[in-house]
Amino acid sequence: MALQVAPSSYHAHKRRPPSARAVADEQLKVEVTRVYKANFEVYGAEKIWRQLQREGVTVGRDRVARLMRTLGIRGVVRGKPRRTTIPDPADQRPADLVNRQFSAPAPNRLWVADLTYVPTWAGFCYAAFIIDAYSRAIVGWRIATTLRASLALDALEMAIWARQDAGLDDLVHHSDRGVQYLSIRYTQRLADQGAVTSVGSKGDSYDTQSIMMVAGAGQAA
Repeated sequence: MALQVAPSSYHAHKRRPPSARAVADEQLKVEVTRVYKANFEVYGAEKIWRQLQREGVTVGRDRVARLMRTLGIRGVVRGKPRRTTIPDPADQRPADLVNRQFSAPAPNRLWVADLTYVPTWAGFCYAAFIIDAYSRAIVGWRIATTLRASLALDALEMAIWARQDAGLDDLVHHSDRGVQYLSIRYTQRLADQGAVTSVGSKGDSYDTQSIMMVAGAGQAA
């Protein structure tokens, strides 16, 4: 059903200047976007509203939320998982030589590697680390603000340097199926040291949980 509107009314509406509230909304959108981008695009309506209040910008929280919806932006929800593992699409992968048995009879027999993220006030940091399952010690680690391709390799280089005098001919290196660990550079670096690569099964959440338990036990000891 079409509404009957006189042409003169339509054109009068088009010529009418924007309301004071509409003008204020456009100005506030600039401020909301500025705070959002200045905080790594992780702030939600609550934090943006509080920051604007600290800066002396008078605006209601609900109005900030409405403007964010209009702008198509949203904050990071606490507890929402961030993807650190991107499975390698290749069909041929190393076998799982560990089968979730994260123990070793001696140092440098089993290293377990993982990537994780840590939320901070300034945004997210990504951490790559390698644990010696025998001592539960972190032998290699790196932290970065982006999930760059070399992050895992940098942690591996640190581990190799830390254990360079021990010899790694009997080492099994275990990780998930992420492309970081199955890249040519990473696997070649392990092969150069005489290490064997082991990869966990698909969709197996126990791997990461066990890794974190090993790390926690090592730090407590």
